[in-house]
Amino acid sequence: MPTEDSVLMTGEVVEVLPSTTFRVRIDSQHTILAYMSGRMRKAKIRIILGDRVDLEVSPYDLTRGRIVYRYK
Repeated sequence: MPTEDSVLMTGEVVEVLPSTTFRVRIDSQHTILAYMSGRMRKAKIRIILGDRVDLEVSPYDLTRGRIVYRYK
């Protein structure tokens, strides 16, 4: 569930980086640097290359986001 002022986007993981950081290509073909939310880390959800994910992105910085959901 996005917070009050965040924007929810959908994309695909195109690169896996260290410390649970990912490059995600959103549907408008832009690339966003994203990290996993704490709840996903706590539940030990694994994200691999090619996964479809939901992102929360701040309207102030559209180049960074937080992954909040992984599609099966």
